[in-house]
Amino acid sequence: MMIHNPILRGFHPDPSIVRVGEDYYIATSTFEWWPAVRLHHSRNLVNWEPIGYALTDASRLDLRGVGPSQGIWAPDLSYDQGCFYLIYTVVKAFYCNMYDTHNYLVTAADIHGPWSEPVPLNNFGFDPSLLHDTDGRKYIVSMATDHRVPKKYAGRLVLQEYDPARKQMTGPVRDIYQAKDIFLEGPHLFRRKDWYYLFCADTGTGELHGQTILRAKNVWGPYEMFRPEDPYRKDGEAYSILTARNHPDVLLQKAGHCDLVETTEGEWYAVHLCGRKISEKVSADAAVSEKPRRYMLGRETAIQKMRWRDDDWLVMADGGNTPREFVDAPKSGADWENQTNAADFEWDDFDVNVLHADYQSLRIPMDEHYVSLQARPGWLRMYGRSGLASRFTQTLIARRMTEYHMEAYTCVDFEPENFKEMAGLILMYDTDNYLYLHISWDEDCGKCISLLKAENRNYQYLTEFLPLKEEKDVVLGLHIDGPYVQFSYGYRREGDKNRFSSACKGECIPIGPKIDASFLSDEACREGWFTGTMIGICCQDLTGFGKYADFDWFCVKNL
Repeated sequence: MMIHNPILRGFHPDPSIVRVGEDYYIATSTFEWWPAVRLHHSRNLVNWEPIGYALTDASRLDLRGVGPSQGIWAPDLSYDQGCFYLIYTVVKAFYCNMYDTHNYLVTAADIHGPWSEPVPLNNFGFDPSLLHDTDGRKYIVSMATDHRVPKKYAGRLVLQEYDPARKQMTGPVRDIYQAKDIFLEGPHLFRRKDWYYLFCADTGTGELHGQTILRAKNVWGPYEMFRPEDPYRKDGEAYSILTARNHPDVLLQKAGHCDLVETTEGEWYAVHLCGRKISEKVSADAAVSEKPRRYMLGRETAIQKMRWRDDDWLVMADGGNTPREFVDAPKSGADWENQTNAADFEWDDFDVNVLHADYQSLRIPMDEHYVSLQARPGWLRMYGRSGLASRFTQTLIARRMTEYHMEAYTCVDFEPENFKEMAGLILMYDTDNYLYLHISWDEDCGKCISLLKAENRNYQYLTEFLPLKEEKDVVLGLHIDGPYVQFSYGYRREGDKNRFSSACKGECIPIGPKIDASFLSDEACREGWFTGTMIGICCQDLTGFGKYADFDWFCVKNL
């Protein structure tokens, strides 16, 4: 049995993994998307099922106002004596000199919750993680940001003890890593035999990304960095035990930010973030980035098999340090030969009482003020709120783009009466970058449809305002083929009352040009760098009166 990477496809960065008995759990970053901290479960490391989110209470987590790619960073999931521990950072300010990085801890007896009230930890930096030491003491390590110009160190890690009884940090804060050349972040601290290990991400989160390991006999250090032989390493680069840095042809680029897990049979695996490029070079008309390659899917989660050498250093099981697309599965995963992935969620008829867990919204939950599944049974009613640039109160739900060949369709009943009322289908990276096929109203043609492109706050209509028939349900579609997307629209066929059909899809006609959508990527956005492209439906009413649109179904599928 082989594991096929990535195991979590599309926007699933910064994985943290833990095993409890024969069950494995992964937590990943969600940034400005709500709910926060996505969770997956597996019994074999091969098949992964989404099981919801850890942070779902708006009274305990306020993401209103956070910028693109801010919000929830790098969750650390661990387990000790019947209790799950989850540490995370809430980033409120990042694209500036002085970062605001607030670190919290929540606990739960069950991975499904309920999770406790957040415990404030410290604000030294982001990416904190928790060590449960063998003597019962607990320590939290994180990177430390430095606003001084120039910085005193390129990379800095700090350690402090945590008192679970008093639920607060205790004792001195000490530097355990300082470097003027190699930048480390995403530290995980663990103990094996007589050694304490610092397992750290190095060199940012782009194509130079990697994973480094250090060790010490004492939890406070001094820590020694492992320097494995690497014929491709260049002077000044980090000593990475996992990286695609000097291997541009490897499928899984950006490899790094690892966490470790040991199986019941004593095998070791590292989960890590990665990216699959869309193209070798940017198209000639790209306006923003000079970087040669783009990653529309964002940073994904992959897994690699590891082994311990006789001298107690960790290396990749098959040698070298480049990530593999296919990896040997554990020798004895629980029921792995009979377990399959949960059926992919493609079609949504909106005929249940709650939204599917695959949807996320921006910064706030979609309560009855924004959406309703009861107002018109079998439909999703979306009440128009703020515009697409809003960091506070916009009505939008979206799902991840997971492959470079996909399609999406939705059917909407919407009768706007003002040009400030809009509803439709969106392909978006963040509030500054999207392609929006939407129904609206115009003084000259009445009910109409158009396609809006936003690229780093440069706005352009790619079509004229095309008139639509009133009192007719409209089908909106998009087709992704590599970096290109073609939008389309049509009307619901008579007789197709409840379900999308291939005949209805065939009636859709292209609207606008085939668009190079590779600007929806980390490399092209001026502010947001850490998430991924999402496919969604939304509604806006800039008059403030809450005009609604009804969506009958929404289909997102791989091709």
